[in-house]
Amino acid sequence: MLNRLLARHASLGPLALRLALGAVFVAHAYAKACIYTFPGTVQFFAASGFPGWTAYPVFAAELVGGLALIVGFRTREVAVLLIPVMLGALKTHAGNGWMFTSAGGGWEYVAFLIGALGAQAFTGAGAFALDTAAAGAPAPHGPGLAVGR
Repeated sequence: MLNRLLARHASLGPLALRLALGAVFVAHAYAKACIYTFPGTVQFFAASGFPGWTAYPVFAAELVGGLALIVGFRTREVAVLLIPVMLGALKTHAGNGWMFTSAGGGWEYVAFLIGALGAQAFTGAGAFALDTAAAGAPAPHGPGLAVGR
């Protein structure tokens, strides 16, 4: 009975993943702008071996990408395009050990986000997404995965 119920609402899985990822990326963009400030973020990027100016496109990618994931706009493409951003973060945290609680933050959280973005790219948008609405498809029900972008 539980399996049947879960299968009938399988499109909610990609939705939950999409909303969680979107919220994380919007929060990271917010932190760069409002908590660390742009000058502080530029300084951190430079200290981490990246050109300081790359803080701005990373901020834009996180903000626009996060919002796109939340509304389900071009979900698969956005998930794939955010992976290189997270690979840069992985480079920054790789030398700090596994746990994110390590000094300087470890790399397990970043690696998880890369895996989650890959899963989102493969599963698509799920329910309540602009991708699904634009395709004219009703929210999928039944044992299959969502057909969103």
